[in-house]
Order: sequence, then C-alpha cells, then structure tokens
Amino acid sequence: MAGSVNKVILIGNLGADPEVRYLESGSAVAKFNIATTESYTNKSGERVENTEWHRIELWEGLAKVAEKYLKKGNQVYIEGRIRTDNWTDKEGQQRYGTTIRANSMTLLGGPSGGSSEGGAPRQAQAPRPTDAVPPTMAAGNDDDDLPF
Repeated sequence: MAGSVNKVILIGNLGADPEVRYLESGSAVAKFNIATTESYTNKSGERVENTEWHRIELWEGLAKVAEKYLKKGNQVYIEGRIRTDNWTDKEGQQRYGTTIRANSMTLLGGPSGGSSEGGAPRQAQAPRPTDAVPPTMAAGNDDDDLPF
C-alpha cells in the first residue's frame, strides 16, 4: 500500500477561550481544548457518557480567526493531524503529549449547537505554506501518492 494517512475530524465544545500568542517572527499560534462526548446505554440499561478532551493547535490565519471568534463553550468542527510531542519535565521525567494540529476549522455555534449569530457557520482553512512557517508546521503539506 502506497502512502499513509494522518487525519483527524472532531466536533466538540471549547473548554476555555483560546490562548493565542505571537512568536518573535510574527507567527500567531492558538491553543485550546475541546471536549467530545460519546453517549450510549450499557448492558444494565443505564445511560453512560464518556468525555474525551483534545488539545488543538492552530497556526497563522486560523489562529487569528480563533482569537477573534472562538469563546468557551463554542462548538467547532476541526480537521487536522495528530502530533505527539515529548519533553523532559523539571523532575527529569520523560513526558508525552498529543496535539491535533488543525488545518481546517468551522465555527458551528455555542454549546447548544446553534450558530452564535443566527447565520451560516463560519469556516476557515489554513493558508498554503509560506516561507514564514516551517514546512513541518504548515498546513496543507500533503504528499500522498495514493492511486485513487
């Protein structure tokens, strides 16, 4: 099989307002968590809900859209890639963290799922890679050689 796929699609609600910072180069980075909840009925007939939290990272134009429009409780649709980072903490322990680096985002509305301003959902996509963003951080950098 030629190539591989690393694609994530999530619809969830923000747990807090995005944290946006600007690097010395002027690049914008936004980070926030979204919750996705799965509901089902177990064998005993009880309703069970499992909530997963996902760390989302946006760069450049998407980060600026997040800074302007996203607020705690908003429902968003995210498409991106899974990234696993590792680091050594203050105690010398090796730590790992998983982040979704988004390359597409659509604001679906508030916690109830309705559009926050009564209009159509807002959609934003990452710009094509430029020299300002290292290739490993740029969205839309797919090199798939799939035969279909």
